[in-house]
Amino acid sequence: MSDTLDRLKALSDKLEVKLAGKTASSPTKEVKPIAIAVVKPVKKIQDVEKEHSNTVSTHTKLAERIITLMSIDKNTEKVRAQNIHKVARLYQKLNIQEKAPDFDQIFIYKAMNISGIGLKEDDFGEIREGKYCQIIAITYEPDKNGKKKAKNISLSYFGKAEKLAERLKNDIMEFVLRWRYEKAFQNLEHYRYLLDKIKPSDKLF
Repeated sequence: MSDTLDRLKALSDKLEVKLAGKTASSPTKEVKPIAIAVVKPVKKIQDVEKEHSNTVSTHTKLAERIITLMSIDKNTEKVRAQNIHKVARLYQKLNIQEKAPDFDQIFIYKAMNISGIGLKEDDFGEIREGKYCQIIAITYEPDKNGKKKAKNISLSYFGKAEKLAERLKNDIMEFVLRWRYEKAFQNLEHYRYLLDKIKPSDKLF
């Protein structure tokens, strides 16, 4: 072991001598300033937790506002209220607010779909090769003749479907399905309202 260390020390000494000789014989060169990379300070755990807390509180506020606007009773419609909270969380997680900044209006659309990922019974979760993944909201607007026509509105864009990470694909599907779930509640209310016009609510069923 000592022989090995001695050889390494001797090699190190020789390299230092050679480097010193080259420095002495070489002409003086202009020393250029070295660019120093700016290192961002590492976030403290408390800061990360605070940011997470702010995000959580933000999507909670969005959900609670919708629940209040729709007069949803969280005691009798617990599942529905929880679903809206999850829609709000995914709305932020998927950055849908960039194209649809008003969460209060997220349920005004008539329908919602995904391009690039199947949602039907026979192709559920299947990736469509070569297609781009987007969350598409569908609404109806009158044309120049006053006839209503379907209009597609892109709420988000995620690139080629086949390149999506599995977790992201699942989040996209969950957002659309949970949106549809809330829409089903609203449609049910609509039909109850129409039925109530025919018979009192206490005699409907």
